[in-house]
Amino acid sequence: MASGQRTYLDHNATSPVRPEVAEAVLRALQLPGNASSVHAEGRAARAEIEKARETVAGLVGAKAKNVVFTSGGTEAANLVLTPGLRRLGQDGAKRLLVGAAEHPCVLNGHRFPVEVVETIPVDRHGVLDLAWLRAHLEKAGDGRVLVSVQLANNETGVVQPVAEAARLVHDHGGLIHTDAVQAAGKVRVDLVELGVDAMTLSGHKIGGPKGIGAVILASDQVEVAERLIRGGGQEKGFRAGTENVAAIAGFGAAAELALASLEQETRRLRELRDEAEAQVRRIAPDALVVSSAAERLPNTLAFAIPGLRAETALIAFDLAGVALSSGSACSSGKVKRSHVLDAMGVEPALAEGVLRVSLGWTTTQEDVIRFAEACERVVGTLYKRKASAA
Repeated sequence: MASGQRTYLDHNATSPVRPEVAEAVLRALQLPGNASSVHAEGRAARAEIEKARETVAGLVGAKAKNVVFTSGGTEAANLVLTPGLRRLGQDGAKRLLVGAAEHPCVLNGHRFPVEVVETIPVDRHGVLDLAWLRAHLEKAGDGRVLVSVQLANNETGVVQPVAEAARLVHDHGGLIHTDAVQAAGKVRVDLVELGVDAMTLSGHKIGGPKGIGAVILASDQVEVAERLIRGGGQEKGFRAGTENVAAIAGFGAAAELALASLEQETRRLRELRDEAEAQVRRIAPDALVVSSAAERLPNTLAFAIPGLRAETALIAFDLAGVALSSGSACSSGKVKRSHVLDAMGVEPALAEGVLRVSLGWTTTQEDVIRFAEACERVVGTLYKRKASAA
């Protein structure tokens, strides 16, 4: 490997900012006006925001008027997961059901009392248990329930049956939210086809800036009565505070680029992911490829090799110039067993060794080759150590 050359395979944590996005951010930073001002400078800033609102909505088949910009996916989840999410003229939810493999921003960020929150189990592949959901909804009866199910898991890449869940929830009079942070820009996402009432997104997962996200409501018949950040009337009163015009412009540019190349990138990344997976299986025939029997994002590979601990492996790969992850970036520096793998029933010894490869717009064939070379060295050292101990 050439000196200083790095292979970045951690796009599910953050995808590097695209050059076109950086240019859009810089242009917006040079706008002097406040987007709430009526003068020409203010109108120019407002125009950047509304342009981005259109492109972000277009990425997921939504209407621009229903897009609310936030500081990121976590704030978006905190804003929408409240008893105050409701259809106009109706009461809000009394109970919250969340998938067992949800991101911490959902598991820990909602605003429901703990005693009214229940967890929807997943099977051994990480797929939501729809039979459990159906039975629970039928037993509950009154319909005042909010369900939150991520569209794709950040650790395993598993794509959840959100459309089917939405039909069940609506048949019983409830509301449903989906965290589409990992799915948007990687697979086709259509809010209308999914049938959800609310969706949350994040810019830095698709090559946009960090610190920008969005809530997208299905229609103007869905509202959030309990606002999280109160003050002025920005974002139609859903989210007060002077808008971060530069980050919003960058999010819009990233969404436009992601949508334009979606079909081609989906195919390209799946081919590269499958090649990386084949290399892992060749190098370590006893490896576990997590959720290999489920539908997964085209860019995500989670695997474990018996006897290889994630903490040790991450350091070894990093020293070899390859950046991987052991799971959610929210646990960086705290390598520990994943709640997602626990929910799937993965054996604890294996769960502690799961590594995640996540590809993106910067990933090339050469990156996969360098990953495989590093993997051979890491696994070779492990096998030598096992042989010496035998």
